[in-house]
Amino acid sequence: MKKLIKIFSVIMAFAAITTSCTDNSYERVTYTANTPVYMPFSEFRASFRKTEARDSITPGKIYFKDNYLFVNDPGKGIHVIDNANPSSPQKIAFYEILGNVDMAIDGNILFADSYIDLVAIDISDVNNPQEVGRLKNVFPEILPQGDIWFPYARVDRTKGVITGWKVETVTEEYSVSGYNGWMYRGEMDFITTNGLGNSGNWSGGAGIAGSMARFMLNEQNLYVVSLPFRLKTVNVASETQMVVVDSVDVMRNMETLFKLQDKLFIGTTTGMLIFDLANPQMPRQIAEYNHINSCDPVVVDGQYAYVTLRTGNICANGQNLLEVIDISSITNPYLVKSYPMFNPHGLGIDGDLLFICDGNAGLKVYNKTDPMAILSNQLAHFADFNTYDVIPYNGVLMLIGSGGIYQYDYSDPTNLTLLSQIPIYTN
Repeated sequence: MKKLIKIFSVIMAFAAITTSCTDNSYERVTYTANTPVYMPFSEFRASFRKTEARDSITPGKIYFKDNYLFVNDPGKGIHVIDNANPSSPQKIAFYEILGNVDMAIDGNILFADSYIDLVAIDISDVNNPQEVGRLKNVFPEILPQGDIWFPYARVDRTKGVITGWKVETVTEEYSVSGYNGWMYRGEMDFITTNGLGNSGNWSGGAGIAGSMARFMLNEQNLYVVSLPFRLKTVNVASETQMVVVDSVDVMRNMETLFKLQDKLFIGTTTGMLIFDLANPQMPRQIAEYNHINSCDPVVVDGQYAYVTLRTGNICANGQNLLEVIDISSITNPYLVKSYPMFNPHGLGIDGDLLFICDGNAGLKVYNKTDPMAILSNQLAHFADFNTYDVIPYNGVLMLIGSGGIYQYDYSDPTNLTLLSQIPIYTN
């Protein structure tokens, strides 16, 4: 996954550091560090292509649109699955999108991040996708993660996009008054190509994202978490002329986005934020709900928001919980009840049903009619397999976990039926 590279001071105590003063203004420092692996911009921005379907999948974000299931393979691209028959899904293509983590689809246009850029891909013909637009440097400070045990060496943004890191011994000179240029930055601009038009059978409007999404479409605007603390609004009315129209910073680490009507709900590591979308190009915060420091996806129905909190990875929290939050007064959300969980990740809702991916404890299904008695109204539990995220839609539950892509018929929620499984093979 992409991580925000922290700025390290070279005067920190690293075992490999040796210093010698070269003059009164500069010091020379030798230390072991993550050094950038560059790909020239010309090569990077010509790298998108479609290949044959692949067996190997590393589970990431999922997205559903018009009987197609799109599965992100973090850092590599997107698997395209024909899901017209959920009992027999067919992998039909792989879109190579370097550095990809998130996606959203509006009509026949797939929007995806590619390291520092946002790309627009016409998928009127899923077997012949065409890149039709690219907004450069929308995500300038988001870089691949290196070895967590070593600091990061200086980068030179003129050399290209950073696609990885090598651990090496480096020697650098820096001003004793402090170096302030380690972060990879750039100005926003865009390039365009000719659009192909909507000649396929794609319906208008957006598809359905899983609860881990950091992209969210609203009318002709795409909201993206470009940094953990920065929400950007990209106008995508013309996929060939995408432009950033707004940028909002918050004092939190944002993780997930969920839209309901004219409100945007943002899961952060310290709580849930609510933004008003009365002006779709200028989201504005109207409320917040605070919780313990934790990873935090959120889904919402008309009266309640459902938030899962978990330990592990970067989530410095000692509890695994489902929290039910009353949002009937949208500017004054409050906690109704917390429920213990094993290690909850993604979740989904459909009517009275609540689906929770509880990590290695598997899939749990609840009737959420009574927010004060959700655990006692468990309808099903598929235990002992790892689960990550879900999309419930029209009686079919699409689930991704470390073991594969699973689909269930939940027309009878007390008797879920496994329709299919696509095994996951990792390289």
